[in-house]
Amino acid sequence: MSPSVSYIRKRCLLPVTGMLLSMGLCIFLFCLGSDPGGRFLSMGLTLSFLAFGWTLFLLWLLTGQLSDFTCELCRTIDQMTEGISCPEVSSDEETLLSRIHLKLLRLYQIMQKQKEASREEHQKLQQLITDISHQVKTPVSNLRLVTDTLLGHSVPPEEQEEFLKGLKAQTDKLHFLFESLLKTSRLESGAIRLIKSSRPLYETIAQAMSGIFCQAGQKHLTVTVECPETLCLPHDAKWTEEAIFNLMDNAVKYTPEGGSIHVFVEVWEMYARINIADTGIGIPESSHAAVFRRFYREKEVHHIPGIGIGLYLAREIIALQGGYIMVASAPGKGSTFSVFLPWG
Repeated sequence: MSPSVSYIRKRCLLPVTGMLLSMGLCIFLFCLGSDPGGRFLSMGLTLSFLAFGWTLFLLWLLTGQLSDFTCELCRTIDQMTEGISCPEVSSDEETLLSRIHLKLLRLYQIMQKQKEASREEHQKLQQLITDISHQVKTPVSNLRLVTDTLLGHSVPPEEQEEFLKGLKAQTDKLHFLFESLLKTSRLESGAIRLIKSSRPLYETIAQAMSGIFCQAGQKHLTVTVECPETLCLPHDAKWTEEAIFNLMDNAVKYTPEGGSIHVFVEVWEMYARINIADTGIGIPESSHAAVFRRFYREKEVHHIPGIGIGLYLAREIIALQGGYIMVASAPGKGSTFSVFLPWG
């Protein structure tokens, strides 16, 4: 029996019982009477009067219960709209009101979770706007300074070339920033879906490495790779290449001239581990988690070109494939970034 049916039956029990007792009394009096015609008439009138009275009593009783129920329901809804949690209802109450209270409580909890998620998204958006403003401010200021100098002063041809190189460097930085933000936004919003297929991991690493050879050569870095050419792993080749390139690019930036970068792959039972080890400046242990935050950069490396979005983007790409990234590093002892990609 449902709680609502039980609730209604309990409320109707008193008037129905009273009506049955009244009918029994009327029949008893009818049997005691001497005039059949008068007895029928009096019994009919009495039953009609009693039925009318008990019906009014039943309506009054249900109206009162309905009024109490409506007031309690309105109070609960008012509390929900004002941000106050629904009052607790005893789990052993089998009434219609308790059932509705529980439903409203669940609805309130869902609304609170959505409200909290919306608040977090708003905070993330505000932080993103602040970060972008901070990143854009310097190159824009440099661009304005160079253009004002070129337009307002007579600059010799040899100096003009230097100014133009500066303009190109700042516009390249802005272009890289916007491209990185676009990739991040599309990944986070789900506009880009990573499609995993079984492909040789060596080819993906080779494609990523092709983007750093020029910079590595300029710094006389030794780059080596250890990966079985026949090793196939389910992964999105294009985006995994992007993630590995970002890790290698970081290694090139923060490794002094004459250093080395070693990429090697380990086959585990559930994951393939791709290690990018360098002999660079290293990262303090207290910053191991922070380096994956968007736009984060250590104060000691602000003189090195970069905007601090590569590691964040790499982590997002690997996470979307069910993997993760770990870092082992110490100041002056280099860094090893390990990418774990699942076999499934």
